[in-house]
Amino acid sequence: MKVKVLCRNPDDYVRETTRDIQRVPRNYDPTLHPFEVPREYTRALNATKLERVFAKPFVASLDGHRDGISCIVKHSKSLSTVLSGACDGEVKVWNLPKRECMRTVQAHEGFVRGMCSRFCGTSFFTVGDDKTIKQWNMEAPGYGVREEPINTILGKAVFTGIDHHHREGTFATCGQTVDIWDEQRSSPIRSFSWGVDSFSSVRYNPVETELLASCASDRSVVLYDTRESAPLRKVIMQLRSNTLCWNPMEAYYFTCANEDYNLYTYDIRHLDVPVTVHMDHVSAVLDVDYSPTGREFVSASFDKTVRIFQKDKGHSREVYHTKRMQHVISVRWSADNKYIMSGSDEMNIRLWKANASEKLGLLSTREKAAANYNKKLIEKFQHHPQVRRIARHRHLPRDVLKQKREQREMKEARRRKEQNVRKHSKPGSVPLLTEKEKHVVAVVE
Repeated sequence: MKVKVLCRNPDDYVRETTRDIQRVPRNYDPTLHPFEVPREYTRALNATKLERVFAKPFVASLDGHRDGISCIVKHSKSLSTVLSGACDGEVKVWNLPKRECMRTVQAHEGFVRGMCSRFCGTSFFTVGDDKTIKQWNMEAPGYGVREEPINTILGKAVFTGIDHHHREGTFATCGQTVDIWDEQRSSPIRSFSWGVDSFSSVRYNPVETELLASCASDRSVVLYDTRESAPLRKVIMQLRSNTLCWNPMEAYYFTCANEDYNLYTYDIRHLDVPVTVHMDHVSAVLDVDYSPTGREFVSASFDKTVRIFQKDKGHSREVYHTKRMQHVISVRWSADNKYIMSGSDEMNIRLWKANASEKLGLLSTREKAAANYNKKLIEKFQHHPQVRRIARHRHLPRDVLKQKREQREMKEARRRKEQNVRKHSKPGSVPLLTEKEKHVVAVVE
């Protein structure tokens, strides 16, 4: 005779302490939950709508400059400290949590063309229109002590950019040539030139620290190795690149901001074709900076907008703008991956959230769980038409919308013209170039 006996394990339904939440057994068999997918779809749709409702990215505005912001630099060791340079030669040191200026330095006569922080965070360097490189102490001088630079180097031409090595006491400047300097010497230890009139930007690779790249006036991006005596490679594009930024997590990739309204991500092993072309701006792109995770980057443009791109996507996931913000000259992504700083023509530094709908401050456990659950729901249903339409919708200024429409019409006209040329030409006479291949003119070894 068989007797069926109920056997229960108290660990499955009894709380260990009275403060624990009640244990609820659940059967995950899909046949017992026929309405689970429609219920989750409704929740995903509501979560997407609420995300757009609470998308308020603007955090604060730091005003105090008397001229347009020309460059912004992050402190290499401190999250709360940011440095900014203006077109009147003034440099300010900001405290972000307090949102106030801690220190003001009249660094140069004319524009502050570039700034960088030393890798240890004890000092910072500036270059300007007065042909000088100045090193300043990061700490403010004592009461009654006059503000003086630690070191001043007088160059032969105007410097347009500067960047510091990530591990050693050397830095690179660009102007008529790309020069490598030692902090203890008043003359460059190495100079690079490749038949170019001038360079606009230079950046060290944060991973492979001996590599650096620069943007030149002949529409080229040049790669260097400080251990070599000559430049490595040069890629010539259709229009000039204003600046570039290396991916902090993948040493082979860099993104350059171009005058043709696009950004281009390159792999230095295959420079003949860009990995990704990032489109959406309607005017020249002036600055770019990667997030510390290396998965996204932010760009600043002459069209008065700031856009956030994913590194492998061709279109931006977010666009920031205000009625008062003018041409955005410089932009930086904070080292904690939470904030974005933009400097524009109307003398303001604006602080934005990297995730527009993120709630600031301390979150309870239930709030974190709800946020993670909603995020996963949106990811699960992201390709459904209604969810995708709401998630992608952005309000744009009227001028940007108008220019975008004009560019779309021009692109369609160009495509129709190419199709007609190919249709009436002999087979094989017109080479078929992909959209990416059109942007690179030549690669010089």
